[in-house]
Amino acid sequence: MKSLPYFCRGEVVRGFGRGSKELGIPTANFPDSVVDNLPADISTGIYYGWACIGNGDVYKMVISIGWNPYYKNTKKSMETHVIHKFKEDFYGQTLSVVLVGYIRSEKSFPSLEDLIAAINSDIEEAKVKLELPEHIKLKEDNFFTSTTNSSPVSSSSAASTSQSIINGH
Repeated sequence: MKSLPYFCRGEVVRGFGRGSKELGIPTANFPDSVVDNLPADISTGIYYGWACIGNGDVYKMVISIGWNPYYKNTKKSMETHVIHKFKEDFYGQTLSVVLVGYIRSEKSFPSLEDLIAAINSDIEEAKVKLELPEHIKLKEDNFFTSTTNSSPVSSSSAASTSQSIINGH
Protein backbone atom coordinates (compact mmCIF):
# COMPACT_ATOMS: atom_id res chain seq x y z
CA MET A 1 0.00 0.00 0.00
CA LYS A 2 1.59 3.17 -1.25
CA SER A 3 -0.17 5.33 1.34
CA LEU A 4 1.60 3.73 4.33
CA PRO A 5 2.63 5.15 6.64
CA TYR A 6 -0.63 7.07 6.77
CA PHE A 7 -1.25 9.88 9.25
CA CYS A 8 -4.72 11.01 10.31
CA ARG A 9 -6.31 12.95 13.09
CA GLY A 10 -9.85 13.62 14.24
CA GLU A 11 -12.19 13.97 17.18
CA VAL A 12 -13.12 10.79 19.07
CA VAL A 13 -16.84 10.13 18.54
CA ARG A 14 -19.24 7.56 19.95
CA GLY A 15 -19.28 4.36 17.95
CA PHE A 16 -21.55 1.34 18.08
CA GLY A 17 -20.91 0.81 21.80
CA ARG A 18 -19.60 -2.73 21.37
CA GLY A 19 -15.85 -2.42 21.97
CA SER A 20 -15.84 -2.21 25.73
CA LYS A 21 -19.22 -3.76 26.46
CA GLU A 22 -19.33 -6.85 24.21
CA LEU A 23 -15.69 -7.41 23.37
CA GLY A 24 -13.85 -6.13 26.43
CA ILE A 25 -11.59 -4.29 23.97
CA PRO A 26 -12.35 -0.54 24.06
CA THR A 27 -12.09 1.41 20.81
CA ALA A 28 -11.87 5.07 19.88
CA ASN A 29 -13.86 5.90 16.79
CA PHE A 30 -13.16 8.50 14.11
CA PRO A 31 -15.97 10.62 12.64
CA ASP A 32 -17.28 9.91 9.12
CA SER A 33 -15.31 12.87 7.78
CA VAL A 34 -12.02 11.08 8.55
CA VAL A 35 -13.23 7.71 7.23
CA ASP A 36 -14.52 9.30 4.02
CA ASN A 37 -11.11 10.89 3.30
CA LEU A 38 -9.04 7.70 3.37
CA PRO A 39 -6.94 7.16 0.22
CA ALA A 40 -8.31 4.58 -2.20
CA ASP A 41 -5.39 2.21 -1.61
CA ILE A 42 -6.06 1.95 2.14
CA SER A 43 -8.22 -1.14 1.87
CA THR A 44 -10.50 -2.45 4.57
CA GLY A 45 -8.85 -4.63 7.19
CA ILE A 46 -6.80 -4.56 10.34
CA TYR A 47 -3.73 -2.32 10.62
CA TYR A 48 -1.18 -1.57 13.33
CA GLY A 49 0.56 1.64 14.24
CA TRP A 50 0.86 4.41 16.80
CA ALA A 51 -1.79 6.55 18.49
CA CYS A 52 -1.94 9.60 20.72
CA ILE A 53 -4.88 11.16 22.56
CA GLY A 54 -4.66 14.96 22.70
CA ASN A 55 -1.10 15.92 23.61
CA GLY A 56 -0.53 12.74 25.62
CA ASP A 57 1.88 9.87 25.23
CA VAL A 58 2.15 7.84 22.04
CA TYR A 59 1.04 4.19 22.36
CA LYS A 60 0.88 1.14 20.14
CA MET A 61 -2.48 0.54 18.51
CA VAL A 62 -4.49 -1.64 16.15
CA ILE A 63 -7.23 -0.21 13.97
CA SER A 64 -10.09 -1.85 12.13
CA ILE A 65 -11.13 -0.11 8.92
CA GLY A 66 -14.28 -1.33 7.25
CA TRP A 67 -17.72 -2.76 7.84
CA ASN A 68 -17.08 -5.28 10.64
CA PRO A 69 -18.57 -8.34 8.87
CA TYR A 70 -19.38 -10.16 12.12
CA TYR A 71 -21.81 -7.35 12.98
CA LYS A 72 -22.90 -6.79 9.35
CA ASN A 73 -22.41 -3.02 9.58
CA THR A 74 -23.78 -0.97 6.71
CA LYS A 75 -21.53 2.00 7.53
CA LYS A 76 -17.76 1.97 7.09
CA SER A 77 -15.88 2.82 10.28
CA MET A 78 -12.39 3.30 11.71
CA GLU A 79 -12.16 1.83 15.21
CA THR A 80 -8.85 2.27 17.04
CA HIS A 81 -7.82 0.14 20.00
CA VAL A 82 -5.02 1.95 21.80
CA ILE A 83 -2.88 -0.63 23.60
CA HIS A 84 -2.95 1.09 26.97
CA LYS A 85 -5.31 1.14 29.95
CA PHE A 86 -6.97 4.54 30.27
CA LYS A 87 -8.78 5.59 33.43
CA GLU A 88 -11.65 7.24 31.58
CA ASP A 89 -13.25 7.77 28.19
CA PHE A 90 -11.88 10.47 25.90
CA TYR A 91 -14.85 11.34 23.69
CA GLY A 92 -14.41 14.75 22.10
CA GLN A 93 -10.62 14.69 22.39
CA THR A 94 -8.31 14.59 19.37
CA LEU A 95 -7.04 11.17 18.31
CA SER A 96 -3.89 11.16 16.18
CA VAL A 97 -2.79 7.92 14.53
CA VAL A 98 -0.21 6.71 12.07
CA LEU A 99 -1.02 3.49 10.24
CA VAL A 100 2.27 1.66 9.86
CA GLY A 101 1.41 -1.80 8.55
CA TYR A 102 -1.33 -4.19 7.51
CA ILE A 103 -2.21 -7.30 9.52
CA ARG A 104 -5.13 -8.93 7.72
CA SER A 105 -8.32 -8.42 5.77
CA GLU A 106 -11.73 -8.13 7.36
CA LYS A 107 -13.66 -11.33 7.80
CA SER A 108 -16.64 -12.67 9.65
CA PHE A 109 -16.33 -15.12 12.52
CA PRO A 110 -18.56 -18.01 13.58
CA SER A 111 -18.79 -16.72 17.15
CA LEU A 112 -18.10 -13.72 19.35
CA GLU A 113 -15.39 -15.74 21.11
CA ASP A 114 -13.61 -16.33 17.76
CA LEU A 115 -13.78 -12.61 16.98
CA ILE A 116 -12.31 -11.72 20.37
CA ALA A 117 -9.53 -14.30 19.91
CA ALA A 118 -8.67 -12.83 16.48
CA ILE A 119 -8.56 -9.28 17.87
CA ASN A 120 -6.29 -10.40 20.71
CA SER A 121 -4.04 -12.12 18.16
CA ASP A 122 -3.96 -8.89 16.10
CA ILE A 123 -2.95 -6.96 19.23
CA GLU A 124 -0.09 -9.38 19.96
CA GLU A 125 1.12 -9.20 16.35
CA ALA A 126 1.04 -5.38 16.48
CA LYS A 127 3.07 -5.33 19.70
CA VAL A 128 5.81 -7.42 18.06
CA LYS A 129 5.89 -5.63 14.70
CA LEU A 130 5.99 -2.18 16.29
CA GLU A 131 9.27 -3.09 17.99
CA LEU A 132 11.03 -3.09 14.58
CA PRO A 133 13.40 -0.10 14.27
CA GLU A 134 11.68 1.23 11.15
CA HIS A 135 8.38 1.34 13.05
CA ILE A 136 9.73 2.68 16.36
CA LYS A 137 11.02 5.80 14.60
CA LEU A 138 7.44 6.73 13.63
CA LYS A 139 6.50 6.90 17.31
CA GLU A 140 8.76 9.96 17.52
CA ASP A 141 7.34 11.64 14.37
CA ASN A 142 6.68 15.40 14.59
CA PHE A 143 3.04 14.61 13.77
CA PHE A 144 2.55 13.58 17.41
CA THR A 145 4.38 16.53 18.95
CA SER A 146 2.50 19.13 16.92
CA THR A 147 -1.03 18.12 17.90
CA THR A 148 -3.55 20.67 19.03
CA ASN A 149 -7.29 20.49 19.34
CA SER A 150 -7.96 23.72 17.48
CA SER A 151 -5.66 23.98 14.50
CA PRO A 152 -4.41 21.52 11.90
CA VAL A 153 -0.82 20.46 11.47
CA SER A 154 0.78 22.23 8.56
CA SER A 155 3.49 20.11 7.07
CA SER A 156 4.34 18.76 3.68
CA SER A 157 3.54 15.24 4.86
CA ALA A 158 -0.04 15.92 5.99
CA ALA A 159 -2.89 17.48 4.09
CA SER A 160 -5.53 19.39 6.01
CA THR A 161 -9.15 18.55 5.20
CA SER A 162 -10.72 20.78 7.86
CA GLN A 163 -9.82 22.70 10.98
CA SER A 164 -9.79 19.57 13.13
CA ILE A 165 -9.07 16.70 10.74
CA ILE A 166 -5.81 15.79 9.12
CA ASN A 167 -5.20 13.08 6.60
CA GLY A 168 -1.96 12.50 4.79
CA HIS A 169 1.20 10.52 4.34
